[in-house]
Amino acid sequence: MYKSIQGIAGVILLFSFAVMGSETQLTLLEKEIDRIAAESIPAYGPGCSVGIIKNQQFLFKKSYGLANIEHQVPLSSISVFRMASVSKQFTGFAVLLLAEKREINLDDDIRKHLTDLKDYGVKVTINSMLGHVSGMADYDTLKSLLPKPLLSAAGGPFRLGDEDYLTKEEYYDVIKSLPLEHQPDTQQAYSNFAYFLLAELVAKVSGMSMREYTTKYIFEPLGMHNTFFADDMREIVPNRAEGYRTFKDNGLKRYETNIFVVGDGGLYTTLEDMLIWDNHFYTPKLGDAPNKLMAQFNTPNSQHSYENNGITFYANGQYIEPNYTLHNGGWMGTSTSYIRRPKEQVAFVSMCNSSSLDANVFTYEIPKILTKLKIWDVTDPAIF
Repeated sequence: MYKSIQGIAGVILLFSFAVMGSETQLTLLEKEIDRIAAESIPAYGPGCSVGIIKNQQFLFKKSYGLANIEHQVPLSSISVFRMASVSKQFTGFAVLLLAEKREINLDDDIRKHLTDLKDYGVKVTINSMLGHVSGMADYDTLKSLLPKPLLSAAGGPFRLGDEDYLTKEEYYDVIKSLPLEHQPDTQQAYSNFAYFLLAELVAKVSGMSMREYTTKYIFEPLGMHNTFFADDMREIVPNRAEGYRTFKDNGLKRYETNIFVVGDGGLYTTLEDMLIWDNHFYTPKLGDAPNKLMAQFNTPNSQHSYENNGITFYANGQYIEPNYTLHNGGWMGTSTSYIRRPKEQVAFVSMCNSSSLDANVFTYEIPKILTKLKIWDVTDPAIF
């Protein structure tokens, strides 16, 4: 069973929908989402904030569980969550802003700007990095590609996560030494390292940190005042949703990363600020030509699809499906999911502060619930 927090954490806002049913249907919607929470979120533990957005406002928002277990602080729509890989679309948008200002060209070789990167022997474009077709590696093959083993301070094997520590500069020294895994522009293969390097690109070209650049040119102009790239592990974050994990043998523990590099992840935000970001897709404001920039942002970077399925393409930090645009995130102490259905202007957001929870159990099921309750009329509500 979950603990449902009332007040601000349990606020539900219900507005008119395209095909609106009776108030009973909306009550049933809440009950269905409560049921999902009851089946997945333990009592008096970490939980999730969930939102359904329609026509630039919340159709539903509610939080389940605690932001801080030690102090019994409930989650709410202003709780600040680490977004993991949902961060990538903000990195992608920052890169496109630089390109619009002609400070970079997306067809540039990344080594034109980050000159200390390993010579790959082939051109690796910024655009290919945005689309996960760069040939760059990811965490699962890091050890095999390192020119020499990465060691802990004690001389043992390095433990990546919440145990051994690397500064951003040390992390960059590791990533810049890696060879490619395969030839660029031949297949879509996910690379967190490419998106970290894109953040380094933004910093190098702009003369600002990734945090400073995105705050100045994205978050503050949009009014996303509680959103930022977290680049200081010692920073005090008001309303932070602390990260947790339930270990098989030791039970529930705090579980926070000590690697504060950004680009591939590292974004902190709230459910309320995600409403602002979602609205921006339909009323663009950023850039010199906002509508043109948004169209580019939603255009896949290559013709290569995920696992060659011919359906799922990647566009500047977003997966593009026939009916949905989406990205999920998972890292130490967090699980997130942000899914849009552009034609209906509907979005589903789920942010959880435990690695043992799955944000997708909400966002993947809610479209089916809306269909079952006849709150909307779509031919195929399934995400995949």
